[in-house]
Amino acid sequence: MKRECTIIPMGPFHPALAEPEFFKLSVKGEKIIDVEIRIGYNHRGIEKLAEGLTYNQCIFLVERVCGICSNIHPLCFAQAVEEIAGVEVPDRAKYIRTVIAELERIHSHFLWLGLAGHIIGFDTLLMWAWKARELVLDIFETVTGNRQSYAMNAIGGVRRDLKKEHISKILKTMDEAERATKRFIKAISGDPVTLSRLKGVGVLSNEDAKKYCVVGPVARASGLKIDIRKDYPYAAYDEMDFDIPVRRDGDALAKTEVRLEELLQSIRIIRQAVDALPNGDIKCEVKEMPEGEGLSRGEAPRGEDLHYVVSNGSNMPERVKIRAPTFMNLPSIKPQLIGNTIADALIIIGAIDPCFCCTDRLTVVDVKENREKIMSSDELLQRSRKKSSADHRGS
Repeated sequence: MKRECTIIPMGPFHPALAEPEFFKLSVKGEKIIDVEIRIGYNHRGIEKLAEGLTYNQCIFLVERVCGICSNIHPLCFAQAVEEIAGVEVPDRAKYIRTVIAELERIHSHFLWLGLAGHIIGFDTLLMWAWKARELVLDIFETVTGNRQSYAMNAIGGVRRDLKKEHISKILKTMDEAERATKRFIKAISGDPVTLSRLKGVGVLSNEDAKKYCVVGPVARASGLKIDIRKDYPYAAYDEMDFDIPVRRDGDALAKTEVRLEELLQSIRIIRQAVDALPNGDIKCEVKEMPEGEGLSRGEAPRGEDLHYVVSNGSNMPERVKIRAPTFMNLPSIKPQLIGNTIADALIIIGAIDPCFCCTDRLTVVDVKENREKIMSSDELLQRSRKKSSADHRGS
Protein backbone atom coordinates (compact mmCIF):
# COMPACT_ATOMS: atom_id res chain seq x y z
CA MET A 1 0.00 0.00 0.00
CA LYS A 2 1.30 3.48 -0.81
CA ARG A 3 2.24 5.72 2.06
CA GLU A 4 -0.16 8.54 1.18
CA CYS A 5 -2.57 6.98 3.68
CA THR A 6 -2.49 7.69 7.41
CA ILE A 7 -2.22 4.85 9.93
CA ILE A 8 -4.50 5.21 12.94
CA PRO A 9 -3.92 2.60 15.67
CA MET A 10 -6.99 1.74 17.73
CA GLY A 11 -6.01 -0.34 20.74
CA PRO A 12 -4.99 -2.63 22.22
CA PHE A 13 -5.87 -0.20 25.02
CA HIS A 14 -8.40 2.40 23.97
CA PRO A 15 -11.15 4.33 25.80
CA ALA A 16 -13.79 2.92 23.45
CA LEU A 17 -12.66 -0.71 23.87
CA ALA A 18 -13.63 -2.38 27.14
CA GLU A 19 -11.14 -5.18 26.42
CA PRO A 20 -7.71 -5.16 24.73
CA GLU A 21 -7.74 -5.65 20.96
CA PHE A 22 -5.87 -3.97 18.13
CA PHE A 23 -7.33 -2.43 14.99
CA LYS A 24 -4.83 -0.84 12.60
CA LEU A 25 -6.84 1.51 10.39
CA SER A 26 -5.39 2.85 7.15
CA VAL A 27 -7.17 6.12 6.43
CA LYS A 28 -7.13 8.40 3.41
CA GLY A 29 -8.70 11.69 4.37
CA GLU A 30 -11.68 10.62 6.48
CA LYS A 31 -12.24 7.31 4.67
CA ILE A 32 -11.00 3.92 5.88
CA ILE A 33 -9.24 2.10 3.01
CA ASP A 34 -7.74 -0.89 4.83
CA VAL A 35 -7.90 -2.64 8.20
CA GLU A 36 -5.62 -5.01 10.08
CA ILE A 37 -7.10 -6.85 13.06
CA ARG A 38 -4.85 -8.40 15.67
CA ILE A 39 -6.03 -10.54 18.57
CA GLY A 40 -4.16 -12.24 21.40
CA TYR A 41 -3.89 -9.64 24.17
CA ASN A 42 -6.16 -11.36 26.65
CA HIS A 43 -5.27 -15.05 26.72
CA ARG A 44 -6.26 -16.86 29.94
CA GLY A 45 -5.69 -20.51 29.03
CA ILE A 46 -9.15 -21.74 30.03
CA GLU A 47 -9.09 -24.72 27.65
CA LYS A 48 -5.78 -25.90 29.15
CA LEU A 49 -6.93 -25.29 32.73
CA ALA A 50 -9.98 -27.50 32.08
CA GLU A 51 -7.73 -30.53 31.56
CA GLY A 52 -6.68 -30.40 35.22
CA LEU A 53 -10.16 -30.07 36.72
CA THR A 54 -13.05 -32.47 37.23
CA TYR A 55 -16.13 -32.15 35.04
CA ASN A 56 -18.07 -30.53 37.89
CA GLN A 57 -15.27 -28.03 38.46
CA CYS A 58 -15.10 -27.26 34.72
CA ILE A 59 -18.68 -25.99 34.84
CA PHE A 60 -17.53 -23.12 37.08
CA LEU A 61 -14.41 -22.54 34.97
CA VAL A 62 -16.16 -22.19 31.59
CA GLU A 63 -18.71 -19.91 33.26
CA ARG A 64 -15.84 -17.40 33.43
CA VAL A 65 -15.16 -17.48 29.69
CA CYS A 66 -17.45 -14.45 29.37
CA GLY A 67 -19.19 -12.48 32.08
CA ILE A 68 -22.15 -11.59 29.85
CA CYS A 69 -22.55 -15.14 28.48
CA SER A 70 -21.93 -16.91 31.80
CA ASN A 71 -24.88 -19.25 31.21
CA ILE A 72 -24.51 -20.42 27.61
CA HIS A 73 -20.89 -21.58 28.05
CA PRO A 74 -21.56 -23.92 30.99
CA LEU A 75 -24.78 -25.03 29.30
CA CYS A 76 -22.91 -25.99 26.13
CA PHE A 77 -20.19 -27.71 28.13
CA ALA A 78 -22.75 -29.66 30.17
CA GLN A 79 -24.57 -30.77 27.02
CA ALA A 80 -21.31 -32.05 25.49
CA VAL A 81 -20.54 -34.05 28.65
CA GLU A 82 -24.11 -35.36 28.81
CA GLU A 83 -23.76 -36.56 25.23
CA ILE A 84 -20.66 -38.57 26.19
CA ALA A 85 -22.31 -39.96 29.32
CA GLY A 86 -25.50 -40.84 27.42
CA VAL A 87 -27.81 -39.32 30.02
CA GLU A 88 -31.23 -37.79 29.45
CA VAL A 89 -31.79 -34.48 31.24
CA PRO A 90 -35.17 -34.21 33.04
CA ASP A 91 -37.80 -32.16 31.22
CA ARG A 92 -38.15 -29.65 34.04
CA ALA A 93 -34.41 -28.95 33.88
CA LYS A 94 -34.64 -28.40 30.11
CA TYR A 95 -37.35 -25.79 30.59
CA ILE A 96 -35.42 -24.03 33.36
CA ARG A 97 -32.34 -23.98 31.12
CA THR A 98 -34.43 -22.34 28.41
CA VAL A 99 -35.76 -19.65 30.77
CA ILE A 100 -32.28 -18.77 32.08
CA ALA A 101 -30.81 -18.75 28.55
CA GLU A 102 -33.43 -16.29 27.32
CA LEU A 103 -33.12 -14.08 30.39
CA GLU A 104 -29.41 -13.94 29.60
CA ARG A 105 -30.18 -12.94 26.00
CA ILE A 106 -32.40 -10.10 27.21
CA HIS A 107 -29.75 -8.94 29.68
CA SER A 108 -27.07 -9.08 26.95
CA HIS A 109 -29.12 -7.24 24.31
CA PHE A 110 -30.12 -4.49 26.76
CA LEU A 111 -26.46 -4.13 27.70
CA TRP A 112 -25.45 -3.89 24.03
CA LEU A 113 -28.23 -1.42 23.23
CA GLY A 114 -27.09 0.93 25.97
CA LEU A 115 -23.46 0.75 24.85
CA ALA A 116 -24.44 1.33 21.21
CA GLY A 117 -26.43 4.39 22.28
CA HIS A 118 -23.42 5.69 24.21
CA ILE A 119 -21.11 5.20 21.22
CA ILE A 120 -23.28 7.36 18.96
CA GLY A 121 -23.93 9.96 21.65
CA PHE A 122 -27.47 8.84 22.55
CA ASP A 123 -26.82 8.59 26.29
CA THR A 124 -30.52 8.74 27.12
CA LEU A 125 -30.85 5.35 25.43
CA LEU A 126 -27.98 4.09 27.59
CA MET A 127 -29.82 5.11 30.75
CA TRP A 128 -33.12 3.62 29.58
CA ALA A 129 -31.65 0.32 28.42
CA TRP A 130 -29.53 -0.23 31.51
CA LYS A 131 -32.45 0.58 33.78
CA ALA A 132 -34.47 -2.13 32.01
CA ARG A 133 -31.49 -4.51 32.26
CA GLU A 134 -31.38 -4.05 36.04
CA LEU A 135 -34.79 -5.71 36.32
CA VAL A 136 -33.44 -8.86 34.64
CA LEU A 137 -30.35 -8.87 36.84
CA ASP A 138 -32.67 -8.67 39.86
CA ILE A 139 -34.30 -11.91 38.68
CA PHE A 140 -30.92 -13.62 38.44
CA GLU A 141 -30.06 -12.44 41.93
CA THR A 142 -33.37 -13.70 43.32
CA VAL A 143 -33.19 -17.11 41.62
CA THR A 144 -29.45 -17.84 41.76
CA GLY A 145 -27.96 -15.42 44.29
CA ASN A 146 -25.77 -13.77 41.63
CA ARG A 147 -26.27 -11.02 39.08
CA GLN A 148 -23.65 -12.66 36.87
CA SER A 149 -21.99 -16.10 36.87
CA TYR A 150 -25.25 -17.70 37.99
CA ALA A 151 -23.95 -21.28 38.55
CA MET A 152 -27.31 -22.65 37.39
CA ASN A 153 -26.08 -25.46 35.16
CA ALA A 154 -24.85 -28.85 36.31
CA ILE A 155 -23.92 -32.05 34.53
CA GLY A 156 -27.32 -33.72 34.15
CA GLY A 157 -29.56 -30.72 34.74
CA VAL A 158 -29.67 -27.55 36.83
CA ARG A 159 -28.65 -26.73 40.41
CA ARG A 160 -31.67 -24.66 41.43
CA ASP A 161 -35.39 -24.93 40.85
CA LEU A 162 -37.81 -22.17 39.86
CA LYS A 163 -40.26 -21.52 42.67
CA LYS A 164 -43.75 -20.03 42.33
CA GLU A 165 -42.61 -16.67 43.64
CA HIS A 166 -39.79 -16.71 41.06
CA ILE A 167 -42.22 -17.32 38.24
CA SER A 168 -44.54 -14.47 39.25
CA LYS A 169 -41.56 -12.10 39.41
CA ILE A 170 -40.29 -13.31 36.02
CA LEU A 171 -43.67 -12.73 34.37
CA LYS A 172 -44.00 -9.27 35.90
CA THR A 173 -40.51 -8.36 34.69
CA MET A 174 -41.28 -9.65 31.20
CA ASP A 175 -44.24 -7.24 31.02
CA GLU A 176 -41.94 -4.36 31.94
CA ALA A 177 -39.21 -5.55 29.53
CA GLU A 178 -41.75 -5.71 26.69
CA ARG A 179 -42.93 -2.16 27.33
CA ALA A 180 -39.33 -0.95 27.49
CA THR A 181 -38.39 -2.71 24.24
CA LYS A 182 -41.32 -1.21 22.37
CA ARG A 183 -40.33 2.21 23.71
CA PHE A 184 -36.76 1.67 22.43
CA ILE A 185 -38.04 0.64 19.00
CA LYS A 186 -40.15 3.78 18.79
CA ALA A 187 -37.31 6.01 20.05
CA ILE A 188 -34.81 4.70 17.51
CA SER A 189 -37.13 4.54 14.50
CA GLY A 190 -38.41 8.06 15.19
CA ASP A 191 -35.08 9.79 15.74
CA PRO A 192 -33.51 11.08 12.50
CA VAL A 193 -30.12 11.65 14.15
CA THR A 194 -29.89 8.05 15.37
CA LEU A 195 -31.03 6.74 12.00
CA SER A 196 -28.37 8.81 10.22
CA ARG A 197 -25.69 7.28 12.46
CA LEU A 198 -26.85 3.70 11.81
CA LYS A 199 -28.47 3.47 8.37
CA GLY A 200 -26.07 2.46 5.61
CA VAL A 201 -23.15 2.31 8.05
CA GLY A 202 -20.95 -0.80 8.29
CA VAL A 203 -22.79 -2.84 5.68
CA LEU A 204 -22.04 -6.57 5.56
CA SER A 205 -23.51 -7.97 2.35
CA ASN A 206 -25.26 -11.31 2.23
CA GLU A 207 -22.41 -12.67 0.11
CA ASP A 208 -19.75 -11.49 2.58
CA ALA A 209 -21.79 -12.83 5.49
CA LYS A 210 -21.63 -16.28 3.90
CA LYS A 211 -17.96 -15.92 2.99
CA TYR A 212 -16.94 -14.95 6.51
CA CYS A 213 -19.30 -17.53 8.10
CA VAL A 214 -20.73 -15.00 10.55
CA VAL A 215 -23.21 -16.10 13.19
CA GLY A 216 -25.99 -14.73 15.37
CA PRO A 217 -27.57 -11.28 14.92
CA VAL A 218 -24.74 -10.27 12.57
CA ALA A 219 -25.72 -13.08 10.19
CA ARG A 220 -29.44 -12.51 10.53
CA ALA A 221 -29.03 -8.79 9.83
CA SER A 222 -27.46 -9.75 6.48
CA GLY A 223 -30.30 -12.04 5.43
CA LEU A 224 -29.05 -15.39 6.78
CA LYS A 225 -31.91 -17.12 8.60
CA ILE A 226 -29.79 -19.21 10.95
CA ASP A 227 -30.36 -19.87 14.63
CA ILE A 228 -29.18 -22.93 16.58
CA ARG A 229 -32.38 -22.85 18.67
CA LYS A 230 -34.34 -23.63 15.49
CA ASP A 231 -31.79 -25.46 13.35
CA TYR A 232 -30.46 -27.79 16.09
CA PRO A 233 -32.85 -27.45 19.05
CA TYR A 234 -31.54 -28.05 22.58
CA ALA A 235 -32.97 -27.58 26.07
CA ALA A 236 -36.76 -27.10 25.49
CA TYR A 237 -36.56 -25.00 22.33
CA ASP A 238 -38.23 -27.68 20.22
CA GLU A 239 -41.34 -27.11 22.37
CA MET A 240 -41.31 -23.32 21.97
CA ASP A 241 -43.10 -21.24 19.33
CA PHE A 242 -40.98 -18.27 18.23
CA ASP A 243 -39.76 -16.48 15.12
CA ILE A 244 -36.28 -15.64 13.85
CA PRO A 245 -35.97 -11.90 13.05
CA VAL A 246 -34.11 -11.32 9.77
CA ARG A 247 -33.08 -8.16 7.91
CA ARG A 248 -31.45 -7.77 4.49
CA ASP A 249 -29.57 -4.47 4.64
CA GLY A 250 -26.67 -5.74 6.78
CA ASP A 251 -25.92 -2.28 8.23
CA ALA A 252 -25.72 -1.12 11.85
CA LEU A 253 -29.43 -0.29 11.80
CA ALA A 254 -30.32 -3.81 10.65
CA LYS A 255 -28.22 -5.31 13.45
CA THR A 256 -30.01 -3.06 15.93
CA GLU A 257 -33.46 -3.97 14.62
CA VAL A 258 -32.67 -7.70 14.75
CA ARG A 259 -31.65 -7.49 18.40
CA LEU A 260 -34.68 -5.39 19.34
CA GLU A 261 -37.01 -7.96 17.74
CA GLU A 262 -35.09 -10.78 19.40
CA LEU A 263 -35.87 -9.18 22.74
CA LEU A 264 -39.59 -9.54 22.02
CA GLN A 265 -39.08 -13.16 20.91
CA SER A 266 -37.13 -13.97 24.08
CA ILE A 267 -39.96 -12.55 26.19
CA ARG A 268 -42.36 -14.72 24.18
CA ILE A 269 -40.26 -17.86 24.82
CA ILE A 270 -39.95 -17.20 28.57
CA ARG A 271 -43.70 -16.78 28.97
CA GLN A 272 -44.29 -20.09 27.19
CA ALA A 273 -41.62 -21.91 29.18
CA VAL A 274 -42.79 -20.84 32.65
CA ASP A 275 -46.43 -21.45 31.69
CA ALA A 276 -45.69 -25.02 30.56
CA LEU A 277 -43.02 -25.80 33.17
CA PRO A 278 -43.39 -29.54 33.85
CA ASN A 279 -43.14 -31.18 37.26
CA GLY A 280 -40.36 -33.57 38.15
CA ASP A 281 -36.67 -33.68 38.96
CA ILE A 282 -34.24 -30.93 37.99
CA LYS A 283 -31.17 -33.16 37.73
CA CYS A 284 -30.20 -36.73 36.91
CA GLU A 285 -27.20 -38.53 38.34
CA VAL A 286 -24.11 -39.13 36.22
CA LYS A 287 -22.16 -41.91 37.94
CA GLU A 288 -19.25 -42.58 35.60
CA MET A 289 -17.84 -41.06 32.45
CA PRO A 290 -17.06 -43.42 29.59
CA GLU A 291 -14.49 -42.69 26.91
CA GLY A 292 -15.86 -40.65 24.03
CA GLU A 293 -16.34 -37.28 22.40
CA GLY A 294 -19.12 -34.75 22.80
CA LEU A 295 -20.02 -31.77 20.63
CA SER A 296 -22.55 -29.20 21.78
CA ARG A 297 -23.87 -26.01 20.21
CA GLY A 298 -26.01 -23.26 21.62
CA GLU A 299 -27.30 -19.89 20.48
CA ALA A 300 -25.50 -17.34 22.62
CA PRO A 301 -26.71 -13.72 22.48
CA ARG A 302 -23.89 -13.08 19.97
CA GLY A 303 -24.45 -16.27 17.94
CA GLU A 304 -23.42 -19.90 17.78
CA ASP A 305 -21.36 -21.11 20.74
CA LEU A 306 -19.57 -24.44 20.36
CA HIS A 307 -18.01 -26.74 22.97
CA TYR A 308 -16.09 -29.92 22.13
CA VAL A 309 -15.10 -32.31 24.94
CA VAL A 310 -12.96 -35.46 24.82
CA SER A 311 -13.23 -37.99 27.65
CA ASN A 312 -10.61 -40.67 28.44
CA GLY A 313 -12.85 -42.38 30.99
CA SER A 314 -11.55 -40.48 34.02
CA ASN A 315 -13.30 -37.75 36.00
CA MET A 316 -11.33 -35.06 34.12
CA PRO A 317 -11.67 -34.14 30.44
CA GLU A 318 -8.73 -34.96 28.21
CA ARG A 319 -9.46 -32.03 25.89
CA VAL A 320 -11.83 -29.09 25.87
CA LYS A 321 -12.23 -26.84 22.84
CA ILE A 322 -14.39 -23.71 22.84
CA ARG A 323 -15.39 -21.61 19.86
CA ALA A 324 -17.19 -18.46 20.92
CA PRO A 325 -19.32 -16.45 18.43
CA THR A 326 -17.08 -13.38 18.28
CA PHE A 327 -14.26 -15.56 16.97
CA MET A 328 -16.41 -16.09 13.86
CA ASN A 329 -17.74 -12.54 13.58
CA LEU A 330 -14.57 -10.54 14.16
CA PRO A 331 -12.90 -11.07 10.72
CA SER A 332 -16.02 -9.63 9.05
CA ILE A 333 -15.17 -6.26 10.61
CA LYS A 334 -12.75 -5.62 7.74
CA PRO A 335 -15.30 -5.38 4.87
CA GLN A 336 -17.68 -3.53 7.19
CA LEU A 337 -15.10 -0.83 7.99
CA ILE A 338 -13.58 -0.29 4.53
CA GLY A 339 -15.25 2.59 2.70
CA ASN A 340 -16.70 4.15 5.85
CA THR A 341 -15.42 7.19 7.72
CA ILE A 342 -13.19 7.04 10.76
CA ALA A 343 -15.99 8.60 12.83
CA ASP A 344 -18.14 5.50 12.23
CA ALA A 345 -15.43 2.97 13.14
CA LEU A 346 -16.52 2.58 16.77
CA ILE A 347 -20.19 1.91 16.08
CA ILE A 348 -19.28 -0.49 13.24
CA ILE A 349 -17.07 -2.49 15.59
CA GLY A 350 -19.65 -2.20 18.36
CA ALA A 351 -22.48 -3.35 16.06
CA ILE A 352 -21.17 -6.95 16.06
CA ASP A 353 -21.30 -6.86 19.89
CA PRO A 354 -17.71 -8.12 20.23
CA CYS A 355 -16.44 -10.02 23.26
CA PHE A 356 -12.66 -10.23 23.11
CA CYS A 357 -12.02 -12.15 26.35
CA CYS A 358 -13.75 -15.23 24.88
CA THR A 359 -12.14 -14.78 21.46
CA ASP A 360 -8.40 -14.54 21.96
CA ARG A 361 -6.05 -17.38 20.99
CA LEU A 362 -2.32 -17.80 21.50
CA THR A 363 0.23 -19.15 19.02
CA VAL A 364 3.96 -19.03 19.71
CA VAL A 365 5.95 -18.53 16.50
CA ASP A 366 9.66 -19.37 16.47
CA VAL A 367 11.01 -16.92 13.88
CA LYS A 368 14.49 -18.48 13.79
CA GLU A 369 13.23 -22.01 13.21
CA ASN A 370 10.25 -20.86 11.10
CA ARG A 371 7.76 -23.00 13.00
CA GLU A 372 4.85 -22.74 15.41
CA LYS A 373 5.00 -24.15 18.92
CA ILE A 374 2.32 -25.16 21.40
CA MET A 375 3.56 -24.42 24.91
CA SER A 376 2.59 -26.47 27.95
CA SER A 377 1.05 -24.80 30.97
CA ASP A 378 4.30 -25.27 32.91
CA GLU A 379 6.32 -23.59 30.14
CA LEU A 380 3.89 -20.66 30.04
CA LEU A 381 4.08 -20.34 33.83
CA GLN A 382 7.90 -20.41 33.80
CA ARG A 383 8.04 -17.81 31.04
CA SER A 384 5.61 -15.58 32.95
CA ARG A 385 7.69 -15.85 36.14
CA LYS A 386 10.89 -15.12 34.23
CA LYS A 387 9.32 -12.04 32.61
CA SER A 388 7.92 -10.80 35.96
CA SER A 389 11.30 -11.28 37.62
CA ALA A 390 13.08 -9.35 34.85
CA ASP A 391 10.54 -6.51 35.06
CA HIS A 392 10.99 -6.35 38.83
CA ARG A 393 14.77 -6.15 38.55
CA GLY A 394 14.45 -3.46 35.87
CA SER A 395 12.27 -1.31 38.08
